[in-house]
Amino acid sequence: MNSLDQPVTIAVVGTHSTGKSTFLARLAHELRRTGLQVSTVADLGEQAQRMGLPILWNHTWTSTLWIMTRGISNELEAWLHGDVVLVDRAVPDALGYYRAALDYRGDTPDPDGWAYLETLARAHSDRYHLLLRTQLDPDIPLGTNKTRDGNQQFRTLADYHVGAVLNELALPWLPLTADGHEAALALATGFVAERLGDDAIPGPASATA
Repeated sequence: MNSLDQPVTIAVVGTHSTGKSTFLARLAHELRRTGLQVSTVADLGEQAQRMGLPILWNHTWTSTLWIMTRGISNELEAWLHGDVVLVDRAVPDALGYYRAALDYRGDTPDPDGWAYLETLARAHSDRYHLLLRTQLDPDIPLGTNKTRDGNQQFRTLADYHVGAVLNELALPWLPLTADGHEAALALATGFVAERLGDDAIPGPASATA
């Protein structure tokens, strides 16, 4: 139950270079021009790498736990500064990436360690009022705005396992396709309007979480 006093929280998950950051930047712009205060929580992958933590197909239990707990901490901090919080990679995303890394390497997770991460993801995930999952289109090339990993096999595994984790945790989510950003923007702004009771925000209020 979302009984805590928190802003409307919208999160996006999915494999890399599928439009998460681009969509959230557009959504933040649309919400801010209505006068709402918007806080954002950034993807932690590059920060983890700078610290020396393994990421992508080298993900470990420790690096996954760091991303999950640091992400939760950043989200809680963002609650203090916005009417709406936008999260680039919700906590279950890290769990999906860890499973993809294990699959890629042919490793088996420690059952107790996996159960700990899964419990953490499950316990926090009801903080997300609206969850969108990007859909991998292998025909769309990797973006060039920053250094990208070109391992398409792992990228595909991450797409699959992020979706599998969402389903196993029984989390409701909506698809975010490469050609569906306009519809998703309308849906998300409408969702915020419904949650906040702000008729000034345009868009259909048709999503539930």
